[in-house]
This record gives sequence, C-alpha cells and structure tokens, in this order.
Amino acid sequence: MSKPSPVGAVMIAAARAAGRSLARDFGEVENLQVSKKGPADFVSNADLRAEETIYAHLTKARPGYGFVMEERGIVEGSDKSNRFIVDPLDGTLNFLHGQPHYAVSIGLERDGKLLAGVVFDVAKNEIFWAETGRGAWLEQRKLRVAVRKKLSESVIATGTPWLGKSEEAHATFAREMLAMTPTCAGIRRYGSAALDLAWVAAGRFDAFWERTLKPWDIAAGIVLVREAGGVATEIDGGDVMKTGSILAGNEDIAPQVQEQLRLAAAFGRQAKLT
Repeated sequence: MSKPSPVGAVMIAAARAAGRSLARDFGEVENLQVSKKGPADFVSNADLRAEETIYAHLTKARPGYGFVMEERGIVEGSDKSNRFIVDPLDGTLNFLHGQPHYAVSIGLERDGKLLAGVVFDVAKNEIFWAETGRGAWLEQRKLRVAVRKKLSESVIATGTPWLGKSEEAHATFAREMLAMTPTCAGIRRYGSAALDLAWVAAGRFDAFWERTLKPWDIAAGIVLVREAGGVATEIDGGDVMKTGSILAGNEDIAPQVQEQLRLAAAFGRQAKLT
C-alpha cells in the first residue's frame, strides 16, 4: 500500500474538514441562505464555509503556496512553483436540492504540471487520492480504470450544458448525444465532474466527457485518472486546463468516444454550410 506524501496528507485532511462542514449544512439544506451568481449557478453559505476551511488548513500547512479557488479566485503565493486548485463543493446544484452526490476537490499544480489530487465524496465518505508516481487510491485500495474494450459495452458519463450557456453549447451537446447514445451501453449525468472523473479512475465509468469546465472542476480528477492507468486529455487536442473540455477513459474506450465526438462536430460543420 502506498501512503500519501506529507502534502498529500495535508490535502486529504483539508478535504475531510471541509466535508464535515458540508455534511452539517447538508442536513439543514432547506435553511441555507442562497445567493444567485447567475442562471443556474448558485453559491451557498455552505460553499463559502467549506472553501474557508480548506484555505485555512492549506495556508497553515503550506503558507507560501498559491491558490486557484472557485469563490476566492486566484491567490498569489510567495512560492511561485506551487498552487492548490480548489473546488469546495462540486455538485452545488445537487447539494441545494438535497441530492447526496457532491464532492470536495483539491488539486496541486507544481511548475505548471498537475502533481496531486484529492476528491472527497462526502455523502459516501469516500476519499479518492492520487499523486504522480504513487498511483491512485480509494482510501487504501489501489484504483485501476476499467478494462472494457468495446464502446457498445461501456457506460459513459457526461455533463449537460446548464441554463445560461450559449445556444451553440446546447446544440453541440445535442449533436454529441445523438452520436454517442446509439454506440454505448448507457450514458449517465450525475452532476459532479470531480466525481465523474474519480469514478472513471475507479472503473465505475468507462469514460467521461464534458466541455468548458473550470480548472477546479477537473484538476484533481485528471491526476486520479492518469495515475489509475487512464488517459485524460482535451477533447479536440488543446490544453485541457485552459479549455476545460475533457475526455477521460481507458486507452481503448477514450479514442472511440473521441471518434464519435468528431463525427458530431463534422455533422455540425456540415449543417452550418447547408
């Protein structure tokens, strides 16, 4: 069994502390005061409390590190090599509707490269963690991506564009669903990209794709998938941390999903010409 490094252990402790705060608030979800940042993009007091808990834990343990945080934004540190990438509550909409599928996600980037990731499924009390060279783990169980080779036997996860996204984003997703649904065993949309990626690492999903996510949605999950023997890349070949358009899976299924997404894009280009 591999053990996390000292910084990995700090990340796990911070995620657990934030999770305890979220679990308390989840029990009183109907009483939360909710402010509205934009269409279908909510932030709750629970979200802010969890982020503050993570920030306090990590700054105490690694005072020089910088941060990229969903609510607080970019925080420059004296240590320019290291920064944490934090989503204190991934699956906010699930949380606010009383659905027990949400997570704390903490990634660590060093010199521009993702080094470590922790995803804490609070409701199920599952800690997924990974570090470069140490593998991916669910608590003390080593993770490997699924071994299926046929797309027709695979369950694929995705995320739907939410209210406020452009008409083109919704049209792109519709074309991709039309391309994907006849080719795979099933498609799931659970509402937490961090957990989708953790579940790819654990072999629960065979692949995952979604477009225009934020760095804090995917940083930890990317490390998990890669350390579990999978691939996590940008859908169209760009920089996944810049575009947020991610495709993850094993080495057999991910290319097959990518081919279907390319067919959907080609159909869209043809439709615009006619």
